[in-house]
Amino acid sequence: MRILAFDTSTAWMSVAVGDGESWRVHAEQTGPAASEKLLPAIDAMLRAAGLTLVDLDAIAFGAGPGAFTGVRLACSVAQGLAFGADVPVVAVPTLAALAQSAWRERHATRVFACLDARMREVYVAAYAREGAAWRTVQAPAVMKPDDVTVPPGDRWRGAGDGFATFPQLASLARLGGVDAAAVLQARAIGELALPELAAGRGVAAADALPLYVRHRVALTSEERAAGARL
Repeated sequence: MRILAFDTSTAWMSVAVGDGESWRVHAEQTGPAASEKLLPAIDAMLRAAGLTLVDLDAIAFGAGPGAFTGVRLACSVAQGLAFGADVPVVAVPTLAALAQSAWRERHATRVFACLDARMREVYVAAYAREGAAWRTVQAPAVMKPDDVTVPPGDRWRGAGDGFATFPQLASLARLGGVDAAAVLQARAIGELALPELAAGRGVAAADALPLYVRHRVALTSEERAAGARL
């Protein structure tokens, strides 16, 4: 099953094309320039794989949580491409994809994912791997660093740039290690999307939606003056 996957929910833009066995991947730190670079990167990855949109079986995207602009960009591009190619879409939670990346790269089976949410907050979620799938132990949420706690149980592996922005989080109880440089990867999004597609859980382009856990889309004057960002 051939799938195109991409993510622009963080400062990194990531694109992958694969079938579960082999993958072509591209990632770069683009910041707000992802809106200009995403479509050319998708085109380049498809050409490198010898595919066109109509050769795909599905499209997957990082649905959030993450930067509002980046999440909306990925969702709208996925919808537009899927509508034109008449293929289903899978919206993959970004924190789950971060856990998948930690499992593939560090063999972590209990991952506490933490991304910088700006505005002095973090996005967090916890996932435990059971067999070939992940179980959500703590659903994605946004909170102040002082309010973050790790679920009970065996040691968890911390992953994500939230630990770099707020280094004090690395000392949380039940964390057995932290990878603050971990980057969300489009390949992980594709890997999580494939079993969803096999189970018939892909959706039509119009039904693909972002995952927001913070619903604010603007800052107050005081927050802007203090340097806060959404």
